[in-house]
Amino acid sequence: MTRVAAIDCGTNSLRLLVADVGETGGPVEVLRRMEVVRLGQGVDATGRLAPEAVERARVVLGEYAAQARELGVERTRMVATSASRDASNRADFEGMVQAVLGQLPDVVPGLEEAALSFAGATGSLAAAAAAHGIPVPAAPYLVVDIGGGSTEFVLGDADGVRAARSVDIGCVRLTERHLHGDPPTADEIQRAESDIRAALAEVVAEVPVHEAATLVGLAGSVTTVAALAMDLPAYDAAAIHGSRIPVGAVRSVTAGLLTATRARRAALPVMHPGRVDVIGGGSLVLRVVMDALAIDEVVVSEHDILDGIALSLR
Repeated sequence: MTRVAAIDCGTNSLRLLVADVGETGGPVEVLRRMEVVRLGQGVDATGRLAPEAVERARVVLGEYAAQARELGVERTRMVATSASRDASNRADFEGMVQAVLGQLPDVVPGLEEAALSFAGATGSLAAAAAAHGIPVPAAPYLVVDIGGGSTEFVLGDADGVRAARSVDIGCVRLTERHLHGDPPTADEIQRAESDIRAALAEVVAEVPVHEAATLVGLAGSVTTVAALAMDLPAYDAAAIHGSRIPVGAVRSVTAGLLTATRARRAALPVMHPGRVDVIGGGSLVLRVVMDALAIDEVVVSEHDILDGIALSLR
């Protein structure tokens, strides 16, 4: 077994997984952390990473680097996704990472991001089903990873990825473009939904989504919707991982989030403070995808690109 550190720097959050990986099987988790640094603050409008956002990332990355050293990590890989791909001052961000981590981040294209997410998400579906005492979800899988700046759609099975597409409809991007009210107005929600449907049309043109037997949903927007649908008294990753949420519950939760004030969303016991402002946009992506593709339920995965990054360090 090799002890590795996987770091995922997305548009909204900066996450760490320290795990032991062997030649076969999934990563054995040692430590998992998530901090919201909002690296993508304003990128959609300005095309640049804000200095204060880079500084927030620097502080958290320094903490992660220290923890990795303390835990005896042998190999590290940091993957940076949508926000840093899009930024004209990406070199400033990369220089900061080099100084803090001692190596450059891998600023991966959308298709590689999708493949990493697929590997991480599907590797533990059988174990999660066993833990819940339910049948293993059937392949092929349509993995939908709703991030801050982009959403990845990946179709695949045990043999790997068949097709994938990344589109710019993440929860931060949609919120900054459209969802300005507290709560958002009906017109704002309609414009956001139109963006999602236009992006989904691009996905359907490239990915044979209707071949999928199971929808697998990833990332904080999906897991938060699941926690709310399950009416959990507190966020419980073990209960959420592998859960199956029907489309009716997704519709109900999304409607509730989009009609709630910021204060009401913040008071929800499962809500991470860093998701309060953007959860409406993220839940809307999930709801529109399920409705547009006539999907009855989503299998929720707590394992995602982080686990895929860890596996890539075998």
